[in-house]
Amino acid sequence: MATASTRPWFFLCLQSFLTGGLVDSSSLSSAAGTLSISATVGGQVVLPCSWKSRLGSATPSACHIQWADPVDTVFEQWGEQRWQSAEFEGRVEVPEEKLESGDCSLIISDVQVRDTGRYESFMVLDGARSQKTRTFIQSVKLSVFDHKSLSSLGPGEDLVLELYTSHSMRVIFMGRNSSEWSNLWTRDDNDTENVEKHPLKEQLTVKKLRPSHEGTYKVLDEQGLTISTVRLSVAEKSTAVKSSQVQESPTSAGDAVRSSCSAVLVLLLLLVSVPATGFRFPHLL
Repeated sequence: MATASTRPWFFLCLQSFLTGGLVDSSSLSSAAGTLSISATVGGQVVLPCSWKSRLGSATPSACHIQWADPVDTVFEQWGEQRWQSAEFEGRVEVPEEKLESGDCSLIISDVQVRDTGRYESFMVLDGARSQKTRTFIQSVKLSVFDHKSLSSLGPGEDLVLELYTSHSMRVIFMGRNSSEWSNLWTRDDNDTENVEKHPLKEQLTVKKLRPSHEGTYKVLDEQGLTISTVRLSVAEKSTAVKSSQVQESPTSAGDAVRSSCSAVLVLLLLLVSVPATGFRFPHLL
């Protein structure tokens, strides 16, 4: 991948800008409208772009695409030469095999919260008298969101925290009854008895949970931006309902037996208390 110091073609374009040899038609952006795209940290997002929708069927001699945010150029490609800003190093591309057919979409991998913003694409074309024309293609507003989740585990179980990206630098924790954050892990830390980083995956495991582990966990990037938030509750799994249901049937049966025995005893006492000669069964009279 070419860098800023080895891309003379880019400085030629820059010189054209400064000398007035490059005509900018970016004023067309307001008429074209802005697309809104959303993504979550660590995923991949595609910023749509189709230069044929702006230039028609005329194919430029060499596709020269430029993507820029309001501050600086993000990505630029001219034939086999490519350049990308340091903030997006290794994370952006425009597939060359699709570019000539009109698809100039920018693919951002391992998207970060700081990538949130507005992006515009341009095609740089050859014009009359060796002038270069930068023609606006598409404006895209990207919104990147952090991850949020709830987790409920029992004592002795393990909590697996997804770090989502290699840009996650630390994890902080605030207990349920606390108002202060404490550092739980940083990327340079070694594994401990209770906290372990997966050797390959972007995962952190908090082992053998105790009630004191209940609270909020945040994964932060290099700039302190939140990558994910997990609210954890630690409690024994309740068996009170089951116990109540199991005991209910025997208790009711015992009460019924005792009630039946009492009725029989009362009847026997009545029979004994009545003289034998004075007792008659009505249906035999």
